[in-house]
Amino acid sequence: MTESAGSLAEAVERRRTFAIISHPDAGKTTLTEKLLLYGGAINTAGQVAARRRARQATSDWMELERERGISITSTVLQFPYRGHTLNLLDTPGHQDFGEDTYRTLLAADSAVMLIDAAKGVEPQTKKLFAICRARRIPLFTFVNKMDRPSREPLELLDELENVLGIGTYPINWPIGNGPTFRGVYDRRTRDVHLFERSEHGAKRAPVRVTDLADRALEALTDEVTYREFRDSLELLEGAGTEFDRAAFARGSATPVFFGSAVTNFGVELFLDDFLAMAPPPAARLAIRPGDSELKAVSPLADEFSGFVFKIQANMDPRHRDRVAFVRICSGKFERDMTVRNVRSGKDVRVTRAMKLFASEREVVDEAYAGDVVGLANPGTFAIGDTLCTGAPLEFEPIPSFEPEHFAAVRNVDTGAYKSFQKGIAQLAEEGAIQVFYPFGQTRTEPIFAAVGELQFEVAKYRLASEYNVNAEFHRLPFGLARRVGGDAAGIAAATWPSNAKLVEDGAGTPIALFESEWSIRLAQEWNASLRFEPFAQNGRPMEVIT
Repeated sequence: MTESAGSLAEAVERRRTFAIISHPDAGKTTLTEKLLLYGGAINTAGQVAARRRARQATSDWMELERERGISITSTVLQFPYRGHTLNLLDTPGHQDFGEDTYRTLLAADSAVMLIDAAKGVEPQTKKLFAICRARRIPLFTFVNKMDRPSREPLELLDELENVLGIGTYPINWPIGNGPTFRGVYDRRTRDVHLFERSEHGAKRAPVRVTDLADRALEALTDEVTYREFRDSLELLEGAGTEFDRAAFARGSATPVFFGSAVTNFGVELFLDDFLAMAPPPAARLAIRPGDSELKAVSPLADEFSGFVFKIQANMDPRHRDRVAFVRICSGKFERDMTVRNVRSGKDVRVTRAMKLFASEREVVDEAYAGDVVGLANPGTFAIGDTLCTGAPLEFEPIPSFEPEHFAAVRNVDTGAYKSFQKGIAQLAEEGAIQVFYPFGQTRTEPIFAAVGELQFEVAKYRLASEYNVNAEFHRLPFGLARRVGGDAAGIAAATWPSNAKLVEDGAGTPIALFESEWSIRLAQEWNASLRFEPFAQNGRPMEVIT
């Protein structure tokens, strides 16, 4: 598949690369599928409220995700819309997979924050918003589930501003909520969009467009609902605020849209405005050998560059392969081109490049800044690798999160030892879990370390389903991990509290596990020559120039 004729600048301008963030159960998978429905990528939405079990969710490819009804991995969904190429980076909805979401947001140029109209700002929303704010990601807000009894729109706007500290500007305004939700008023065009329910929300919702002067509008709902709509709209318009594009571009103000993903109400309006407002790929900071400062790499640079933000094994059980997700930052990617892996210093010919759509893939011949391509990965690439042509450059490293949960893992079937080792190596390569071993001992029974407990359930499930390994997980009492600094003799002779354990990662780096801050202080007191350092998170990785 090749891009239609045009310059590099035109190709980049047509790209929109974004992620959706939300608290679990806010409707992220449903909105994702409805964007695909309106984008023409699918003909029938795969997840609808009335028939959740009848169809599978297109974006959730792991069987466990379908069983649990949540997204626990990141996928890439590329689709065309109105002459543009949209790269939707679907992020895990569960808080235990925040590290995967963080890495995915590094590859996005903007984000959509999904809010439940009845619940407002929830705990996971706050955490994900903090990541977006740190990177100054332009943020859209979609207030979902307006077809159910909801809080007052003005109250929701106040909460967004007071809890998250972000300015709000509603692009549209809802008419009613729950059973009285009939449509939205577009504040910019002054059109009223009235929706009709489609069959279980599986097809596009029929829309009738009118204006506030239409006398039939009042008859569509009850008198109280209509009066509340007009009064709140009058109050909103009376405030006289204008949409601040500069504030939006730096992530300090958000356009707000109201709708219902499950009924398709407002989805197409949102998608059209998103296309018009979302930024194309921007310059990113990188460093070149010999330089002391980061410099901007333009997406229009002639030389290709990109970084690996995710690795996933066994997306397609028929192939049992590993795929490295590469966000392109500059230049033009071409199949069979040779790129330099800056970390290893080796040149790699990328012969198997794929355009991704959840677990589906097709051969890609060319791609541009903003696109995400999948590269077959026989162990060549690692998360955070910079790939480039021309003079070497390196984007800032992707940090590892400090694990909070630990489990000793034992292979029950000794005959499956090789499969056990392979599964562990590939899970660690993906960054799904971190793998430690007792310090200086034979590496037979690993210790899994994770940010969230659900990661253990997923790891156990994947070892069984993808590698035919039956493994037992025994939770360990530790809750803190520190990298241990100092000379080798000092580490070997160290004295440890009874509620601490010295381990090492795959590279042999010593790491100490503790139950509490008190045990860290005690270890430091007993071993004054050693340093106990938290897992570093380097500033703003992959910073975007705004």
